[in-house]
Amino acid sequence: MASVHLKYLAVNPVDLKWGTAVNSVGFQEIAPGMEYPPRNHPSRYVFSIASGRILQEYQLLYITEGKGKFSCETLGRSKSIPLKGGMMFLLFPGEWHSYYPDKSTGWKEYWIGFNGGFIDNLVEQGFFTKDKPLFRVNIHEDIVNLYTSAINAAVAQESGFQQVLAGIVDRLLSLAYFYDRNSQFQESDAANKIGQAKVMIHSQYMTISPEEVAAKLCLSYSSFRKTFKEYTGFSPARFINEVRMSKAKELLTNTAMSIKEVAYNVGYNNHDYFFTAFRHMTGQTPAEYRNATQVAKL
Repeated sequence: MASVHLKYLAVNPVDLKWGTAVNSVGFQEIAPGMEYPPRNHPSRYVFSIASGRILQEYQLLYITEGKGKFSCETLGRSKSIPLKGGMMFLLFPGEWHSYYPDKSTGWKEYWIGFNGGFIDNLVEQGFFTKDKPLFRVNIHEDIVNLYTSAINAAVAQESGFQQVLAGIVDRLLSLAYFYDRNSQFQESDAANKIGQAKVMIHSQYMTISPEEVAAKLCLSYSSFRKTFKEYTGFSPARFINEVRMSKAKELLTNTAMSIKEVAYNVGYNNHDYFFTAFRHMTGQTPAEYRNATQVAKL
């Protein structure tokens, strides 16, 4: 792909109401020894490596080939963080930053710049933070295809193109988060252990306890619980209950079992406890859930 610079995309108040408005998107290939930023860099975004810059938008960049360096205010202007192919990084509005390719390799970079309540909320909730702006995602065709689709939509600028771009930003942020989290675990034995734990729970959810899972994996329970929650977002006990409730929903919808039988078949010996747990987790009693879902099937 030839270098494509698209800046100053049209944004109207309706676009902002959607939750994300894209201001810029593009791709450029920097050959070894080439000046950076290139002379054709739009004036609004131009910067020198030494002085850096501050933007008034978020930008999510993806390096697919080559290597370079990145610095930002939060991590320290004097700290140069290595970049290489397979890494993404997020620039924050109002945050000083600088980045550049190594003269010996150059690089290929994709970027998309955006603002809106959607990303503001993700930052507020702690999913993306200034002290962790880098994402180790490796090279993925789906990410490249998303950037390419964004560029094509921005070139055409058909009616509703901003909403298409908003969906692409959502997906890119999701993949950056997903691939980075999984790469962190894959660098250790954690992913394998958690995978084993999930298989164990799905096959033995009626009787197994969190402590038994930890013991079978030769882990202390405290260590297992911490790692499991970091990886899945659930404590082991909550995950077991989620699996049980998922199975209970299936039985309530697709069988004529009594509610007591359903409770027993998903690992609850106490019918009243199952009733309370089901209502707490779903907002409905088992009977209400059965009536609603079986009617929906008719």
